[in-house]
Amino acid sequence: MAVSSTTIGLTRGAHVGISVSDLDVSIAFYQALTGREPVAEGTMSSVPFGRSQGLPVAKLRYATINIDGLGIDLIEFRDPVGERTNGAANRPGSMHLCFKVDDFDTVHRRMKEAGYDFLGDDYTFIAGEVTPDAALGTKVAYFNDPDGTNLEIIEPKGGFAN
Repeated sequence: MAVSSTTIGLTRGAHVGISVSDLDVSIAFYQALTGREPVAEGTMSSVPFGRSQGLPVAKLRYATINIDGLGIDLIEFRDPVGERTNGAANRPGSMHLCFKVDDFDTVHRRMKEAGYDFLGDDYTFIAGEVTPDAALGTKVAYFNDPDGTNLEIIEPKGGFAN
């Protein structure tokens, strides 16, 4: 895909869409994670909307949970049903959703006590492993939602991770 060097200027996010296999399970997961109820739930059946996404049709159920500054759209495609991506962090095209926290240690401990499985140990950025130095002291931990979507909690330091 050839892309022009023309600057477009997209600087604000509206939402992230996450395809899920079971909307009810995902709503429960994200409600527990965020403490927020869906602001919208519904169904859709549309050939034009499907085509806008490169699909022949889009028959789906959806729910939106808003967090501060971002909507999380949970979408269960019923037709066509897709295959799970198993999006490991190092696979091109995989993504992750990061939740900013003010007190990493408290949130991380509460999540572990609540049964969240982290992918590995939590990590604090240290000198010699990361540049710029603005990231030093930033704490992160990674986990997955029920469908394997990569999620992160972060307590940024300095000017890192707005």
